[in-house]
Amino acid sequence: MAQFDLPLEELRAYLPARHEPADFDAFWRRTLAESRSAASEARFQPFDAGLRTVDICDVEFCGFGGDPIKAWLLLPRVRQGRVPCIVEYLGYGRGRGHPVEWLAWASMGYAQLVVDPRGQGAQWSPGETPDQHAAGGPQHPGFLTRGIEHPNDYYYRRLITDSVLAVDAIAAHPDIDEDRIVVCGTSQGGGLALAVAGLSTDIAALLSDVPFLSDIRRALQLTDAQPYAELVGYLKIQRTAIESVFATLDYVDGVNFAVRAAAPALFCVGLMDLVCPPSTVFGAFNHYAGSKRISVWPYNGHDGGGVPHLLERVEFLRALWEPTGTLAATGSL
Repeated sequence: MAQFDLPLEELRAYLPARHEPADFDAFWRRTLAESRSAASEARFQPFDAGLRTVDICDVEFCGFGGDPIKAWLLLPRVRQGRVPCIVEYLGYGRGRGHPVEWLAWASMGYAQLVVDPRGQGAQWSPGETPDQHAAGGPQHPGFLTRGIEHPNDYYYRRLITDSVLAVDAIAAHPDIDEDRIVVCGTSQGGGLALAVAGLSTDIAALLSDVPFLSDIRRALQLTDAQPYAELVGYLKIQRTAIESVFATLDYVDGVNFAVRAAAPALFCVGLMDLVCPPSTVFGAFNHYAGSKRISVWPYNGHDGGGVPHLLERVEFLRALWEPTGTLAATGSL
């Protein structure tokens, strides 16, 4: 696949118009307040995964509407005092799987909370969290159009709320340094992490790779890849719903969260990415209000920077918390 979007110098300057609902802040304040009022204390149950250097907890915390949300907590077994925590949100269709899939951060001395996305987990690795508040009405196969004709009913209202409340839950854990909580994710997970950065003041950094659901109108002009193709498929049939669909999507578009975010951020983009086109990633990055940098991978698609970018993430966090740290240059343009 060749590079198909704007040239890099134009991507760096690309600042899309934002379509922000007048009640955007009030909508999210109300949503989060209602779910926090329904929340109870998170449960952390020790889980034997046969590992000798990592402690595992099977976690259940309250998300949207008080719904139980599953997660894994991984902690380095040898630790002194409270440790920083990476809150990991997952890609589209993926569930939390098994703890052995998530050993990198704990091996580096961090805790990691791997959040199970409600209703997902049948495409990549298994999940265990149902979507209890799913509204009726038509939807295209997948999650992207579930309840899409009204923001109150929309699937991503619930998923974003779950993601914010995951930070609340882990901040209360006695082994976690509440001042060093990082939100992190790739694709859908990168979009969720960006939303949390715009809605929560309790995070120390954002790691957002090839974020989904940013500059959505632009994405639909450039790609017919899944999952954006679900929106196209829905609107092909629901021809009169275009206005209401985009009015709902404006409440979850990453560019509207980006302008509200303050935590230091590291983004990642692949210039051959057909799933989340480069200009949509740069649209969120260029609107991002906090200090930021972006790792650009010219010959990669939705896979982004792979292991080299993981190492750059590590160096990015070290530089935040260890002033003598040096940011890795690989892949950063």
